[in-house]
Amino acid sequence: MFFRPSIPKLSSIFRTRHFSKLKDYSFEPPPSLNPKNQNSVFRNPKPKPLYKPPSSLDRTGLKPVRSDLPFDIKFSYTESNSLVKAIGLREPKYSPFGPARLDREWTGTCAPAIKPTVKSVEPGCLDAMAKAQAELEKKARKSREKILGEPLTPVERTSLIEKHQRNKCKQQVNLGRDGLTHNMLNDIHNHWKHAEAVRIKCLGVPTIDMKNVCTQLEEKTGGLIIHRHGGVIILYRGRNYIPKKRPVIPLMLWKPHEPVYPRLIKTTIEGLSIEETKEMRKRGLAAPVLTKLAKNGVYCHLVSMVRDAFLTDELVRIDCQGLGRSDYKKIGVKLRDLVPCILVTFEKEQIVVWRGKDYKPSSQEFEDSQSESELVLPDLETYVRIKCKKNDFERRLPWQICTNTHSGSEQ
Repeated sequence: MFFRPSIPKLSSIFRTRHFSKLKDYSFEPPPSLNPKNQNSVFRNPKPKPLYKPPSSLDRTGLKPVRSDLPFDIKFSYTESNSLVKAIGLREPKYSPFGPARLDREWTGTCAPAIKPTVKSVEPGCLDAMAKAQAELEKKARKSREKILGEPLTPVERTSLIEKHQRNKCKQQVNLGRDGLTHNMLNDIHNHWKHAEAVRIKCLGVPTIDMKNVCTQLEEKTGGLIIHRHGGVIILYRGRNYIPKKRPVIPLMLWKPHEPVYPRLIKTTIEGLSIEETKEMRKRGLAAPVLTKLAKNGVYCHLVSMVRDAFLTDELVRIDCQGLGRSDYKKIGVKLRDLVPCILVTFEKEQIVVWRGKDYKPSSQEFEDSQSESELVLPDLETYVRIKCKKNDFERRLPWQICTNTHSGSEQ
């Protein structure tokens, strides 16, 4: 028979191991082999804390940023009108700068420079806020004059303009449908670190009112516009501008939702009945198109075109196919305020405006006119002769003006 040799078990080996003569040689086993610490070796290690990436929203131990801007902080300075009050908000009053990042309170539409106090019955509260606002504006005006320094000479102006043309300088700031936003102020100051001026290209809805864009740029940045052609603006920083002393501009982390405003077009136009409004909308949609607006175009001359069209036509239609609904609604609001006119409809991607019953041309058209009966605009290609008798208008062509002047000289 075959006898299988007996193999000692591992447990007996480990059990008798500590009875060996290693102690006689002053040998101490490592803690991993020591039977007293065998239970501690197989214990589960403590779980490691989860990795947390650095976040810009984590403000532990940091104070809120103090901004010394002397005006109310808004998302857009050109596309917001403080005179029009909102009906409500589309979201809670979450600050777009992040929680506890700015020392100003967010009211839902802006972060005012002066802390809004509780309106009391006493009239002195409002007077104190008005005085504080006037002092801020005065300080901002003085600091701007100090930074601009002496005015540029004609040679310096032309050299700066040529230096920042498109073929010589590729750096520019784009101003789009949102207009002059708050974060764009930081971009402009970053450009001013390396150059005396910056080129700004304006496209879309804000180009209808370029005068407002220019005033807001000068007020909010403290610079000076030295050149404007169409939608291109060159903004000069000033002689005494120091980049290290630039104002602290906190950045918005997201775009806040626009508040709810009252309806632009109501069921009936003021002064007309329901049937008359329906007929006017049908006639407006069937009227000939004044112009077709391209997407992201320059609409500098749109207001003057509508004013000239109102001299002969009662209704004006503008084709806005391809534009966003919010874009041509903003265009309609600007036309209503600048022409001025009455909005009729936005149906079928069209803007239809009405001049009203008692329409009178705006005072801007008559500033340079010497007589009340005739108006000649030398800068325009067409000359318009207006008889100021209620609403009687007629066009006068250039060749007619020339013949009349020659006939008068011959006599």
